[in-house]
Amino acid sequence: MTETLTEASPLSYEEAMVRFDPVLGFEVHVELNTKTKMFSSAPNAFGDEPNTNVNPVCLGLPGTLPVVNRQAVEDAIKLGLALNCRIAETCRFARKQYFYPDTPKNWQTSQYDEPIAFDGHLDVELDDGEIFRVEIERAHMEEDAGKLTHAGGSGRIQGADYSLVDYNRSGVPLIEIVTKPIVGAGERAPEIARAYVSAIRDIVKALDISDARMERGNVRCDANVSLMPKGASEFGTRSETKNVNSLRAVEHAVTYEIRRHAGVLSAGGSIVQETRHWKEDTRTTSSGRPKSDADDYRYFPEPDLLPIVTTEEWIEKLRAELPEPPAERRRRLREAWGYADAEFRDVVAAGLLSEIEETVDSGATPAVARKWWMGEISRLANARDLEPAALGVTPATIIELAGLIDAGKINDKIARQVLEHHLDGEGSPEEIVSARGLEVVSDDGALTAAVEKAMAENPDVVEKVAGGKLKAIGALIGPVMKETRGQADAGKVREIVLAKLGIEG
Repeated sequence: MTETLTEASPLSYEEAMVRFDPVLGFEVHVELNTKTKMFSSAPNAFGDEPNTNVNPVCLGLPGTLPVVNRQAVEDAIKLGLALNCRIAETCRFARKQYFYPDTPKNWQTSQYDEPIAFDGHLDVELDDGEIFRVEIERAHMEEDAGKLTHAGGSGRIQGADYSLVDYNRSGVPLIEIVTKPIVGAGERAPEIARAYVSAIRDIVKALDISDARMERGNVRCDANVSLMPKGASEFGTRSETKNVNSLRAVEHAVTYEIRRHAGVLSAGGSIVQETRHWKEDTRTTSSGRPKSDADDYRYFPEPDLLPIVTTEEWIEKLRAELPEPPAERRRRLREAWGYADAEFRDVVAAGLLSEIEETVDSGATPAVARKWWMGEISRLANARDLEPAALGVTPATIIELAGLIDAGKINDKIARQVLEHHLDGEGSPEEIVSARGLEVVSDDGALTAAVEKAMAENPDVVEKVAGGKLKAIGALIGPVMKETRGQADAGKVREIVLAKLGIEG
């Protein structure tokens, strides 16, 4: 009997698009920022010592009973409304059975056939301004699992010496948003994936129902991919890449899975319906476990919780509290900030709209906010293989840097150095400038000596400037900057050069 081919070299993305049409589906998990957990009074907080934010209910101890968090229910209704969903008149919880060490009850309290929100849609804006509609099947409430840390080896369960479990996250309120199958994405599938998750993140931040820190797992995405041969109408077998927690990773995971599927299918093989793990270092996926269907979880109604009953009055009260829709917000911000269309699209594509808005609201000009977030902060994030927001730069830091530049204490080059030192934990920008002696050299005596040295070493440049080619002054500013470790006031250097040559500024 011949073994079925399930692995092959991935095709190039271009070739995959010639042969196949992708079908996508996303399950986005949003951790809520309620004060307590979904069914218990244990604190919902990030970063505390392991196994300190726990109580008998979230540990699944015998004899304990759950109580629904009303704030989490209201957050779920708000999110459902923001996603243009219908809100169920009644809904209930169910037990989803599975046996993992990070799930102490051996089931997850979730919603199955009666979600709180269903039949919605979200219009997402792509890099060129095109709008693509993603149909939402459901948004349901559930609780998060704990967290396993695998010690030794690669940090993954395979090859680990042992595993540690932290139940602080166990029972944290979650909303899972499930799309309908997404067809018609074509070659823009990875871009649509990134834009969709970015839009979800922006919505939950605007609603203030989640911290939306993807690097912390507050928003994470399970990305489903399957391929259909060109001209076919029947969906292929899907794979599900689990817990992808950055916008770049979502885009890259979809790209890789399309290429991988195309390679297997083109070689005559078959796709296994399974979960996959995203490997950021190689930008590839690896096999996880066979994908379970709903029947495998043996869902049944949660006997310890009553159904949730909504009223029109309650829903309309929450609807009135919704912030402006994302599309309207983008139009308002684009007009308020005065960015060119291409500049604004770049901001949206980078997923930095909220960061720039927060920085502008804190007192920075739109130009300064865009310069730092789209420039040096993004560069440092790329170098450290992080999302820009994950660096931890605050609006106050950007405003302080801009203030030091405006006051003439530092220049742009020094400001970039200061930012790096700040990210390394050396203190505020002002403290770093003082401690490292980075303030711009504007003392006439020190600058004059440096200018005289540069002019003496570059007589040909001096001759050009004296002959009226004032742009050549730049060739003198460079040596002066080198002499002063990049701390010279370039404007002051120019003034001194012109004065020495008797040229009117």
